[in-house]
Amino acid sequence: MLSSYLTLAAILFCIGLYGALVKRNAVVVLFSIELMLNAVNLNLIAFAKYGAAPSLTGHIFTLFTISVAAAEAAVGVAVLIALFRSRGTVNIDEFDEMRR
Repeated sequence: MLSSYLTLAAILFCIGLYGALVKRNAVVVLFSIELMLNAVNLNLIAFAKYGAAPSLTGHIFTLFTISVAAAEAAVGVAVLIALFRSRGTVNIDEFDEMRR
């Protein structure tokens, strides 16, 4: 049963990694990072339930990861909105310079 959870998490992580490395849209990159964090959460929960010593540690780490992901999404969207207002695009290739 543990192997099915780990396989699903690996597939989700690979999809997220592909999206973060290949796509040029900043919104898609943010979604891909969220997908990778959710794959990690799935691993934490699976090991907490089916691991050698089941405990609540995995659940606690998952709650911390979810809160960090929410903060990352809020800050990322705020930065993305500011960049869109100044540049008029969400293409990552356009954000390579730190000038006004």
